[in-house]
Amino acid sequence: MAINGIPVIDADNHFYETKEAFTKFLPDAYKGAIKYVEVAGRTKIAVRNVISDYIPNPTFDVVARPGAQEEYFRHGNAQGKSRREIFGEPMKAIPAFREPRARVEMLDELGIDRTLMFPTLASLLEERMRDAPELTHVVIHALNEWMHETWQFNYEDRIFSTPVITLPIVEKAVEEIEWVAARGARAVLIRPAPVPGFKGPRSFALPEFDPVWEAVTKHDLLVAMHSSDSGYSRFYGEWVGTQDEMLPFKPSAVAMAWSWRPVQDAVTAWIVDGALTRFPSLKLAFVENGSSWIAPLMRELKSIYKKMPGEFPEEPVAAIKRSIHVSPFWEDDFREIADLLGEDRLLFGSDWPHPEGLAHPKTAVDELVEEFPEETVKKFMGGNLARLLGVATTL
Repeated sequence: MAINGIPVIDADNHFYETKEAFTKFLPDAYKGAIKYVEVAGRTKIAVRNVISDYIPNPTFDVVARPGAQEEYFRHGNAQGKSRREIFGEPMKAIPAFREPRARVEMLDELGIDRTLMFPTLASLLEERMRDAPELTHVVIHALNEWMHETWQFNYEDRIFSTPVITLPIVEKAVEEIEWVAARGARAVLIRPAPVPGFKGPRSFALPEFDPVWEAVTKHDLLVAMHSSDSGYSRFYGEWVGTQDEMLPFKPSAVAMAWSWRPVQDAVTAWIVDGALTRFPSLKLAFVENGSSWIAPLMRELKSIYKKMPGEFPEEPVAAIKRSIHVSPFWEDDFREIADLLGEDRLLFGSDWPHPEGLAHPKTAVDELVEEFPEETVKKFMGGNLARLLGVATTL
């Protein structure tokens, strides 16, 4: 299974949700919260009767090919190609995008031993229900029930799907953690964003959320903070004079320049609000958030700590290096990140089958072995994630 003798445990794979993913397990009283509607001959998703364009084709019947943007991310767009030209010819969804048996066969074909598996469309849910805490918990639990039925949380010790934990009502969040842990979850997905709720938005790292982190550490779960709709379109929308929702497939220069803000703010909250100090065994993985934020944030926190040490429960860079792991964009500088965080903190993620990801992880292995010793590449490509998940490196 290994590529060039190097086992691969991918920190960033995705499935494409079916139309029943959010609705099959919704209680009758909430059935209308999520709908699929026809608009000018196209199927759209509506959350609380508001149509979302977050994903242009939320049925995923036809999608961009895995790695379709690989050339764009490797070499840029000097020719000024349109988005349609960059994405290229789409394809019909295949079973490997939808269910685990076919996905395991695809993992074999790609040379991937194990993978974390994230949802795709689910990242729109929480922001669009931010003023309805109880509804948020109901819809997220319905998604988790579908995910467990369809993908399981540990499929044949190869696919580790990440149930979503939403945080507005602490007691319900703890109940959800207990529910997913009892069904074999090794990792959970939590949005890098302030927590909306009855008290208004606030940091997830405040002491009121400690019962959540107690449950996480009790079950030795990895907390994956994957890029999502963190609500920041409200802020950069004021700069460009719109209040549009986040549109990942229609990025603007302003939105791209701000794309690191949610992860930077989330890491700052973890440190300054003290959750990493109160729970030093917490395991955090920031996935598909890139790495451009790491050096400036470490520099800034170090400078602030020098001036205001009383504002921090511990030295911030030490907290980062102890608890935080990063799955950078595949085109990022792994040497720079390893120098900043340490070799034990890097996780390879292909983002398969998304168009901005890699069509084949072998590309990453080939490039890394040219720069790093084989033992280091083994850490990046799977050894570090195996440790976090508590699994063997090889099958």
